[in-house]
Amino acid sequence: MAVLATISLTACSEQVEVGFLPTERGTTDNADLIMDLWIGSWVAALAVGLLVWGLMLWCMVAYRRRKNETGYPRQLAYNAPLEIFYTIVPIAMIVTLFFFSFRAQTEITDRFENPDTKIQVYGKQWAWDFNYVDDDVHYQGVQAHLTGEPGVEETLPTLYLPANSEVELEITSRDVIHSFWVPAFLEKIDMIPGRTNYMSFTTGHEGTFAGKCAELCGEYHSEMLFNVAVVSQEEYDAQMQKLRDAGNTGLVGDEYNRNPNQNATSNN
Repeated sequence: MAVLATISLTACSEQVEVGFLPTERGTTDNADLIMDLWIGSWVAALAVGLLVWGLMLWCMVAYRRRKNETGYPRQLAYNAPLEIFYTIVPIAMIVTLFFFSFRAQTEITDRFENPDTKIQVYGKQWAWDFNYVDDDVHYQGVQAHLTGEPGVEETLPTLYLPANSEVELEITSRDVIHSFWVPAFLEKIDMIPGRTNYMSFTTGHEGTFAGKCAELCGEYHSEMLFNVAVVSQEEYDAQMQKLRDAGNTGLVGDEYNRNPNQNATSNN
């Protein structure tokens, strides 16, 4: 019954194919790695669960007290082969899970030697600044005001990224601790004043994804939202030109920090 129920549930929704995660394959290379690790871990956990549940059910049926039986069944003090098996198998499972987790984490945290696109991301109460380093242009965001009316999403700060491109984000904060989070990317990273963290990934297909601050950072934390638009190279170049035409040339650096004398340090 457990097997049939599991099969039935997995057939109910296409979300099972992505492990019920808020993304789809091809969003970024890191998202695919995390998705594979997540689904693989759950498949292994489900297999172990089904085995344990099956053994428990078998024991309850096979060794149940039968009519007219008295006393206790024969007691075993130990069973060396079984105890060795119960020791080795969990250790092997933990080592296997650690291996795949460490491999995925290493690939995710590795930085590109020469990324195609480099962007500085500043978090601030309660908006975002984006420096497009390669194009020497910038965007300074303002706080969103969530009124409940439609159309607010289109007014949010938008981080543009070219599709199928190696991207490195240099991430820091201008005032308090924030957290850069794009749920569809399956990654988030702390934004700490005086410290630069890095997020490196390869973008996939085009699309627009919601982002937000994931660290309680003050009164309007819930309004610290942004969009990520993964677009074609032609549209990306056009957006960079729009910033130039608007006079947003050059980069906005630490001089806009709450404590401008506090220089950011790199996290390698």
